[in-house]
Amino acid sequence: MKVTYFGTTTLLFDDGKDQILFDCHFTRPSLKKYIRGAKVSTDERIIDRLFEAHHVDRLRAVFVSHTHHDHVMDAPYVAAKTGAVLYGSPSVKNVGLGGNLPESQMVEFGDGSEFTVGDFRIRVLKSLHSKPTILNNDLGVPIEKSLPQPAGLHEYKEGGSYDFYIEHPEKKILIRPSFNYIEYQLDGLQADVLFLGVAGLGKADTETGKRFFSETVAKVKPKLVIPVHWDNFFSSLHKPATGMPGVIEKTERSFFRVAKYCEKHQIDFVVQIPRTSVHI
Repeated sequence: MKVTYFGTTTLLFDDGKDQILFDCHFTRPSLKKYIRGAKVSTDERIIDRLFEAHHVDRLRAVFVSHTHHDHVMDAPYVAAKTGAVLYGSPSVKNVGLGGNLPESQMVEFGDGSEFTVGDFRIRVLKSLHSKPTILNNDLGVPIEKSLPQPAGLHEYKEGGSYDFYIEHPEKKILIRPSFNYIEYQLDGLQADVLFLGVAGLGKADTETGKRFFSETVAKVKPKLVIPVHWDNFFSSLHKPATGMPGVIEKTERSFFRVAKYCEKHQIDFVVQIPRTSVHI
């Protein structure tokens, strides 16, 4: 199975027959626009170019983990362009309605929802967003009405967070977009590959880091860990990938902490650069 990473937590799964996108953020407005609350629309040109370059021509579904702009803002355009079904919370549905998607092309989910798309079986798990910051203090706040573009980036409220457990004849995969956990949630689950959100790990204290690892990597016992949500999503995909600004996160420390854990437990650890693909 091929997995293409487009930065933040945007992952394209392709088993040779069907393609599924988890989260949908390609536009990546600047930090200045975010701070100023600028109204922004999807950059259709970059999506068209990337989809052509990566042969995104069999997209069946788009699953959205939560409704901050860096996870959902491009979902309406992508679903409309490809005909893919948009899956998400009621807040995701309101983003889709703002993009004029018909209700028939959207499916609401909640904790424990399960869906089959081709040979993919996707289970939705209630999750927790990473702790609020000065830039991000709307956790649990829903998007309560249709959100058309251009929209202010702060209008994309969190709306509740979810993880995705994917079973396929080839692999079992867990996507955990955020640096947080619900205690005991992953008991009994096993994943060959774990896509692990690390934004916040670099500045976390030692005990918080230990608890995070014990409730994620230690529970599902993956053979491979790939970090997500580490790159600077305020920087265009036309530019070289970098970690988040140092005032926000210490990306190199996040990588080091995950690498040390994986080394100790004999787990493969690979950093995937945006716009690249790996076969898992």
